[in-house]
Amino acid sequence: MSWHGQEGLLTVILYFLLIFAVVLLDQLVKFFVVSNVPLNSSFDFIPHFLSIAHIRNYGAAWNIFTGQKLFLFLITVVALCILGYYFKKLWKNWPYALGISLMIGGTLGNFIDRLRIGYVVDMFQLDFINFPIFNVADAALNVGVLVILVTMLRDEFRG
Repeated sequence: MSWHGQEGLLTVILYFLLIFAVVLLDQLVKFFVVSNVPLNSSFDFIPHFLSIAHIRNYGAAWNIFTGQKLFLFLITVVALCILGYYFKKLWKNWPYALGISLMIGGTLGNFIDRLRIGYVVDMFQLDFINFPIFNVADAALNVGVLVILVTMLRDEFRG
């Protein structure tokens, strides 16, 4: 891998800015929610569609591994290492680099919560479907996975 040259360096800087933007937006929204929404309550944001809630998630997605702080820490570090490896390998392929950058940003956003306060703050509640409450970091992770899956399917069909 070579990030030499103005174009390569600029490309990598843009992906790092995306990662930073995801983390910053995630942390700002969490700060707003913690400051303005009482714990374990919610309010309508878009009636019958989206509410803003304030819950604490002591586990991972869908509250799996609740209370397993060390395990979640280790899984996160391993995930960041794997994502970093694939970013280094695929940074020139923009759809993969975009997906990986979103996943790194989302992973870091939730990791910061776990390290700083011992749990993850979740706030987006879909009112039209029974779906777990999530946050900006979770959304970035899922969009990143979706981008990578669509890119993989596209590559498969191109042969």
